[in-house]
Amino acid sequence: MRIQTLPVIKKRRSARPRLGFTLLELLLVLAILVVLGGIVGGNMLGAKKSADQDATQIQMDKIKTVIQMYQLKMNSLPETLEALRDGPSDAAKKAKWIEPMMKEIPTDAWGNPFVYSVNGNSFEIRSGGIDGQVNTDDDIIVTD
Repeated sequence: MRIQTLPVIKKRRSARPRLGFTLLELLLVLAILVVLGGIVGGNMLGAKKSADQDATQIQMDKIKTVIQMYQLKMNSLPETLEALRDGPSDAAKKAKWIEPMMKEIPTDAWGNPFVYSVNGNSFEIRSGGIDGQVNTDDDIIVTD
């Protein structure tokens, strides 16, 4: 009896080693990067909004301090924020005016001017917030 042997099938190897990545590998890496970018980007936007609000609050607190100094010096509140730079419009009060208390009137973190109002012996400084519109939910308000 003769035993027959089966031929051995060898795997054919390419003469060159495999270079690069498959399309599936590239798509998987791209998907991971998109997910990570969304997470990081979302956190960065929240941090920017908070930083802008904090910067505006600090700017408004500085203006409040200057208004209080003006009030001590002039015995009245300024009619406008520009009076902190230009002096009072009243001629009698102008005689007490020596130099500007602010070189320029700042804006909020979004580039919008502050809204200043006087009611008797109290005042309010208001920023329109991120939407730039006053009297909305995102307003930032400082009062005396």
